[in-house]
Amino acid sequence: MAALVLLGFSSGLPLFLTSKTLQAWMTVEGVNLRSIGLFSLVGLPYSLKFLWSPLLDRFVPPFLGRRRGWLALTQGALLLAIAAMALQQPRQALQFLAINALFIAFFSATQDIAADAYRTDVLEQREMGAGAAVFVLGYRVALLVTGALALILADQMPWSTVYLLMSLLMVVGLVSSFWAPEPREQERPPESLSEAVILPFAEFFQRSGVIRAVLILVFIVLYKLGDALVNNMSTPFLLKTGFTQTDIGAIQGGMGLLATIVGTLAGGAILSKLGINRSLWVFGGLQAVSNLAYFVLAQLGKNYSFLVITINIENFCAGLGTAAFVAFLMSLCNQRFSATQYALLSSLMAVSRDILVAPAGGLAEATGWPLFFLVSIVAAVPGLLLLPVFAPWNSQPAPTP
Repeated sequence: MAALVLLGFSSGLPLFLTSKTLQAWMTVEGVNLRSIGLFSLVGLPYSLKFLWSPLLDRFVPPFLGRRRGWLALTQGALLLAIAAMALQQPRQALQFLAINALFIAFFSATQDIAADAYRTDVLEQREMGAGAAVFVLGYRVALLVTGALALILADQMPWSTVYLLMSLLMVVGLVSSFWAPEPREQERPPESLSEAVILPFAEFFQRSGVIRAVLILVFIVLYKLGDALVNNMSTPFLLKTGFTQTDIGAIQGGMGLLATIVGTLAGGAILSKLGINRSLWVFGGLQAVSNLAYFVLAQLGKNYSFLVITINIENFCAGLGTAAFVAFLMSLCNQRFSATQYALLSSLMAVSRDILVAPAGGLAEATGWPLFFLVSIVAAVPGLLLLPVFAPWNSQPAPTP
């Protein structure tokens, strides 16, 4: 479990450095809202990672084994790519910034493939709730470091120095990859690349049934769409409302960290009692309603007390929802193809986070902030309406073979 916390931290570290934290840098540099919103498209590798995930199931690096070897390779590449951001100038050369961010997203998505497969392989069915919770805890701590500490540091030093410091934190991932135990192979790995490509998809659709499988995939795209819309624009919103980078960073890193830890651990505990299905219902509803806090803040303007409440609600509900969602995705995977199947499922989750939210900046400009946050609540409803089809309140998902 300790290894999962550190691997979760390593997995979460690059995400904000190409999204929310990068948006803060671009906002300070005077980049327009429409460009900032479109910059979410640099996260495209997270949505397409299933295309190269079979390579990680099929081929084994010459050191550390099938899962940890790929983790170490991608973490070394991420250290270098994040450090290279120190050379970028958003105001003068936005295209070079985008290319650098795209490389980070590619290596980060590949690290996620390996980390998700490792977590799925190493945990027993009864451990999935607790395992998902501790992994998400590490992941959320990394988001707070890159989204809170980075903003505080940016008020004290140049952004280039901040990115250099953030790159050094990838050493945590490298150490954890060397230290963590390699999962026991309970299923025979794919013996050819064609087998690694075709069988994972065929097995998933055969086991779930075509109609049910398609509905599951649509649900994964839509479940966190409302949350993704808010996350894509929250930092530009807070900065344009008048809060400083230090304000945002300090509150997220203080009360926000506590709320994340409580939410994640509570999510794991509640999940073990309610089961995955009911947790998806409860946490999904709370996730949608939590966006009301941003709507109220947009009405109040620069109000420090309500900023604390808003960030606490956001972090607590995100911790709850993500713990249940990760456990749900793991429960859908066959260990033999865990890298490819989890990559497919989490790629669809990234579609809402990185692609469907691309027009968010233009939408916020057109509607104004209060209406934008109401739209984000409505966007969460379609995903919740699919829950009765494959995750009914009074039954448990079928066990994975």
